[in-house]
Amino acid sequence: MIRDARVLRAGFVPREVEHRDAEVNHLSSVLEPITNEEPADTAIVTGPSGTGKTCISQFVTERLREEVLGVEATYANCWRNYTRFRTLYQILDDLGATIDIHRQSTPHDELVDRLQQYDGPRTVIILDKVDQFEDPSVIYDLHSLPQFAIICIANKEEELFSRVDDRLVSRLRSSEHVQMDKYHDEQLYDILSARAKWGLDEDVITDNQLYRIADAAAGDARLAIGILRTAASKADRENYEQITDDILLDAAEDARAQIKQKSLDSLTPHQRVVYDIVREHGPLGPSEIHDRYSKDVDDPRTKRTVRTYMSKMGQYNFLEADGSSRDREYTAIDQPSPTLAE
Repeated sequence: MIRDARVLRAGFVPREVEHRDAEVNHLSSVLEPITNEEPADTAIVTGPSGTGKTCISQFVTERLREEVLGVEATYANCWRNYTRFRTLYQILDDLGATIDIHRQSTPHDELVDRLQQYDGPRTVIILDKVDQFEDPSVIYDLHSLPQFAIICIANKEEELFSRVDDRLVSRLRSSEHVQMDKYHDEQLYDILSARAKWGLDEDVITDNQLYRIADAAAGDARLAIGILRTAASKADRENYEQITDDILLDAAEDARAQIKQKSLDSLTPHQRVVYDIVREHGPLGPSEIHDRYSKDVDDPRTKRTVRTYMSKMGQYNFLEADGSSRDREYTAIDQPSPTLAE
């Protein structure tokens, strides 16, 4: 049943992207100077989860690498590498420049010096989930280095700007901004249809089923592809020749749970403590959350940082805020399974 499993994986970058021509052209034009060994503007790519921000950024950089020998690319997930050191180390490691760097004892400034001295190919650095940085100064470290072109990916611009200092805000505001909007159902259907065509045998899934997945995913391509992948995997494992409606219903529930668990596993240790406090004791106001959190961890973060955590978890539908700013309370939410219409 499964012809090419790679096509169904979440991080797969297709040879052609659906319904993002304007965004691809915009980002390509921003990065074009690097192909002529000239400095490129920083690009800020924003939009809700599942709108293709990471896919488009990787797609464009891969096309550049195909067209120009002297261009490379590196990717850093800033949710996983949430400290300044981790991100700088990840970039240098991809550049092959960490051979004598010790994780425990090397100063941050030495990592920055290494990047300043780097004289290899011009490189595009993709900073994914950049609004997750505990210390956003790493953006400043990279911003002024002409041998690198920077793509910053975030859900919302304001989340990013609220966490960087004034010396960087003005520079980021003058950067090139690429906004991704949620997909429409027809667009999601086209994306799913292409994945099914290349990833599955013919007639494994019907057009009607693909439309139902698109409708249930509500504009989120990551969820839509996850439902298709989960359904195909289960049908293949159980030796079905086609994906049945029952399998599709189970896949919708499983895919949502898998995505939520993966996101929960990506929370930083401090964020996970905050989430667990709200899940176990909510509804709670910000002050009480911070008080409980401060008792549970060593070296607690500031109230402002914890509020940022809660805002971010709200974007990922982990927490729900109710009330005005003065009497706001947070509760953990159980995400309903996507409904597959008949």
